[in-house]
Amino acid sequence: MAKINFGGVIEDVVTREEFPLEHARNVLKDETIAVIGYGVQGPGQALNLRDNGFNVIVGQRKGTKTWEKALADGWVEGKTLFTIEEACQRASIIQYLLSDAGQIALWPTVSQYLTAGKALYFSHGFGITYSSQTNIIPPKDIDVILVAPKGSGTSLRRLFLAGEGLNSSYAIYQDATGRAKDRVVALGIGVGSGYLFETTFEKEVFSDLTGERGVLMGAIAGIMEAQYNLLREKGHSPSEAFNETVEELTQSLIRLVGENGMDWMYANCSTTAQRGALDWRHRFREATAPVFRDLYESVASGKEAEITIKANSRPDYREKLEEELAAIHNSEMWQAGRQVRALRPKNG
Repeated sequence: MAKINFGGVIEDVVTREEFPLEHARNVLKDETIAVIGYGVQGPGQALNLRDNGFNVIVGQRKGTKTWEKALADGWVEGKTLFTIEEACQRASIIQYLLSDAGQIALWPTVSQYLTAGKALYFSHGFGITYSSQTNIIPPKDIDVILVAPKGSGTSLRRLFLAGEGLNSSYAIYQDATGRAKDRVVALGIGVGSGYLFETTFEKEVFSDLTGERGVLMGAIAGIMEAQYNLLREKGHSPSEAFNETVEELTQSLIRLVGENGMDWMYANCSTTAQRGALDWRHRFREATAPVFRDLYESVASGKEAEITIKANSRPDYREKLEEELAAIHNSEMWQAGRQVRALRPKNG
């Protein structure tokens, strides 16, 4: 492991230098990896593993759109593409990459194939951490491991094809074979991680649910709406309000942050912008801190899991979801966004 200094905190991380791809392949040379689910994470992880030379198969329901997508991606029925049951039977490592709701529904089927010595792999700690609500309780004689890429499967695949990597966390919930550490790190390298940092199933899901409800999705959407609505209320045009709220952030500033950090982005803005940002960040931090505390407590108590499971189990879940997404889609701010994106100059 490499020791990295994160602002005074020393962390052990795994990089491709001390755990190269060749070693990862050797660790798993006798393993068959079955990727169960071909939706969000499944395609990226499965394709990266395949391209990296691992023995990987896909398990999916026949006749579904995802089955057809797997065929289009080059998986061959009867050779590398099987029903979920057959893939689980053939595998020594089962990558359980269905949605959280899908994992709950399919658990009685998949659990039948978890024989001694196999490994059950997750990319989210939800099912295990909230087992009292999901009823996902693995047998004691298997390894239970996790690799959680810090982004979508689409991003994982895109970065892999560009010769880059997406950072991932890893965790071991259960080590029945004594090989769980080697297995999980090899899989993390195999799916295309930039580097791997250690966590637990509980910490992964607590940070993940907080992050997606907070800065990554919920908070940023709410803050954008608040600023856009204020600018419109004060007489600014939709174009001006959207450009100042979203377009400049997504097309310019956040890219600078991603390249070199917030301080570097500040240093490359006007002195007027610098002063305003430095002065007002404290007020925004203090204003939102109580909301984040409430959010984390809701996650840690299991309330957010309860809400998610209840919503996803409704027979009209898809219809209700489409209604909620349509409200965002049809709002003036995102209608303005479509117009702004259409006006961006095209290369060629």
